[in-house]
Amino acid sequence: MKRPSLLDRAVAAVAPVHACKRAIARKRLSIIDSGYGNYGANHTKKSMIGWMYHGGSAKEDIEDNIDTLRQRSRDAYMGVPVATASLKTLRTNVVAGGLIPAPQIDADFLKLTDEQVQALQAQIIREFDLWADTPTCDADRIDNFYSLQQLAYLSYLMSGDAVVLLPMKQQKGQPYSLRVQLIEADRVCSPDLYDRVVPCEVYGHKVQSIVQGVETDADGMVTAYWICSRHPLSNDAAAQPGGMKWERVEAYGKATGRRNVLHIMTRERPGQRRGVPLLAPVLEALKQLGRYTDAEIEAALVSALFTVFIKSDLPSDERPMGEVIPREQLIDEADPRSIELGNGSVVGLAQGESVEFADPKHPTTGYDAFTDALIKQIGAALEIPPEVLYKQFVASYSAARGALNEFWRSCGMMRGWFIDDFCQPVYEAWLTEAVARGRIHAPGFFADPAIRKAYTGCVWNGPARTNLNPVQEVTAAEKRVENCFSTAQEETAQMTGGDFTRNIRQRLIEAKLKRDVDEIVHPQPMNFNEIPFEDKQPKKTEENHA
Repeated sequence: MKRPSLLDRAVAAVAPVHACKRAIARKRLSIIDSGYGNYGANHTKKSMIGWMYHGGSAKEDIEDNIDTLRQRSRDAYMGVPVATASLKTLRTNVVAGGLIPAPQIDADFLKLTDEQVQALQAQIIREFDLWADTPTCDADRIDNFYSLQQLAYLSYLMSGDAVVLLPMKQQKGQPYSLRVQLIEADRVCSPDLYDRVVPCEVYGHKVQSIVQGVETDADGMVTAYWICSRHPLSNDAAAQPGGMKWERVEAYGKATGRRNVLHIMTRERPGQRRGVPLLAPVLEALKQLGRYTDAEIEAALVSALFTVFIKSDLPSDERPMGEVIPREQLIDEADPRSIELGNGSVVGLAQGESVEFADPKHPTTGYDAFTDALIKQIGAALEIPPEVLYKQFVASYSAARGALNEFWRSCGMMRGWFIDDFCQPVYEAWLTEAVARGRIHAPGFFADPAIRKAYTGCVWNGPARTNLNPVQEVTAAEKRVENCFSTAQEETAQMTGGDFTRNIRQRLIEAKLKRDVDEIVHPQPMNFNEIPFEDKQPKKTEENHA
């Protein structure tokens, strides 16, 4: 820091206020604005001087605030309709009833024929359904794999991330031991609820750093997750803080390299260890919108009530205002300060008392326009067009189609993230067990990672995009396939969420059944001209020959 000059020190001693102004002016001259200094980084404009800012690392900006963000996000989901609609809309369009696997084995690398690949893929699908269609795949034994996808994705949106464990638990009558255990984000926390950013020993383990339950080594690589035995926000945990225990789960097994923990999250910054709830950037707007809506509802309700007040100059022994309404009709009987109005009530006032009402003029004519403008901003931040959020397509066809296309672009990106973080790792863990148990024959699966990768290739099909004009969409799909811009498999997945190969197989069965039924219901009349000549001649018998 530059030392003040002799003149500055002299002025400061005689006139401190003037010296302060000189220092401010000198500071402004030293940062003559240029480039971003004229705009976003400006320190002299009045509009920018009032901008309170403070930057930090990912830990200060995200991890240190994550608990508040989670709780407020969940509160908004449970009480603000727009927040609920946003998360449920994404869940329905990204996951819906669950993403369905379609194995894509690399036949060329494995040197398999098309018939061998089709038979192996069909066998994999049958075995996977045997595991995924039952609640036994869930460690809680409540949901099947496809319901677990919905729960995991909604939890990820609401809390910012979700952690999944892959324990092995043998159960009688079940061929597979793999279980999927979902852990809510709050339970993954640092031991004793405080972070360590310097090397230390925790419960007998030497660690380099633990931030919000995520342990990293000296290079910043994630090595383990610390999971609390109880939810930190539960009543039991608050009553007995000493009863909480933490389990250290390694991210990857040391002996096999198997993934023990799946962390479903989307990072925004390098060095970030925990995810940010989707609603975090719009929480303030959502809360204010919820308060505004509640106030409008209350005002509309009050203006709809009709109560008559009688003012008399004579002494009256009528009950005080607020006690006139029958007890069974009171809304807030427990609060003695509450004064309630009723429908068609007649209230007597004591001498000298009077009532004045302001004219609220409800419903407010600007309510819809204001909320629409605010919801547009919220939707833009969440990448959800207002037409999709409202479930109303009242604009033109081209505008509605453009909104849907933009929304599906976002949904496709989010679906890809979720598949990489959850669906595909679970599928690979299951297939590994299936091969190890001998239920799936895959030579070389454990010998070479490249071979294992060739066997585990898979495409996950989900809900199809909305078609505003199905005829045009089908025609466009046919042209894309005809000109090799796309494949029948891709178009089927996009338009119906199905599997083209499975559809063809099913169509063969249906065509055969329909042909058999048509022959019975509508038999073809015999055409005598089509009968061979030798079949038209009468058969010779011994009697005719004689």
